[in-house]
Amino acid sequence: MPKLFKEPLLHFLLAGALLFAVYGWLNPDTAAPDSRRIEITPGVVQGLEEAWTRQWRRAPEPEEMAGLIENYIREEVFYREAISLGLDQGDTIIRRRLAQKMEFLTEDLGIQAEPTDGELQIFFNERRDEFAEPARLSFRHIYFSPDKRGTNARGDAELELASLQITDSPEAGERGDPFLMQSEYLGLTQRDTSQLFGAEFGAAVFELAPGSWQGPVESGFGWHLVRVTGQQARQVPAFDTVRDQVRLEYDYERQRTAREAVFQNLRGRYEIVRVPAETGS
Repeated sequence: MPKLFKEPLLHFLLAGALLFAVYGWLNPDTAAPDSRRIEITPGVVQGLEEAWTRQWRRAPEPEEMAGLIENYIREEVFYREAISLGLDQGDTIIRRRLAQKMEFLTEDLGIQAEPTDGELQIFFNERRDEFAEPARLSFRHIYFSPDKRGTNARGDAELELASLQITDSPEAGERGDPFLMQSEYLGLTQRDTSQLFGAEFGAAVFELAPGSWQGPVESGFGWHLVRVTGQQARQVPAFDTVRDQVRLEYDYERQRTAREAVFQNLRGRYEIVRVPAETGS
């Protein structure tokens, strides 16, 4: 029996039932004879009470509950009368809101069944790369400022690199120009590096081998000699460590699939006609 609730066909049937109910609600003149009847069901009362409790952190008093019910009736009366007068027609905001609510209904259908760990594991295995931790890099750099050195900035960097390849002293970082940010960075991703120095610098630095000064590498600030001091390769985490993230992605994928499947099913009920623009005679 539990397998039945996972079948796409059942989802379509449920969606159809919801659509029929919504259509009947929004079209009182063509709905059942009791469409002018407003029922205050236990579910309605419970919903009003729970909403009040979430907002005020306490249950409503009897007179407050009576006021909530009266407000509900007032809203329902005005809503139904507005729909019967066609006030929703031509209103872009209402149109979008109703369409959005229909999408929410289809998304809810997509996550009704609780996934098993086995299903989540399969989902994870099929998308391992999406959950991988990006490669990280630690590096030092020596900055050469075009503002200070003009067109000589790159040449000065090349001369300094030749010197460092002969003698790499602890004072190497003092040979460049002052830099507004740090002279050493630890554990940056390529995205982090690109956000700080520019995309070309980020891509170039992640191609450097560790252990020696290299460059010059150009950034949005100027020229740099760079020494990679540490690397961490891209890693795929164990399923157990990212289970919660996998569940979120799994639910999102089911929602997206259900929404698209129901839309395509509903779209098939309509004839789409592109009306050409009128041309002058």
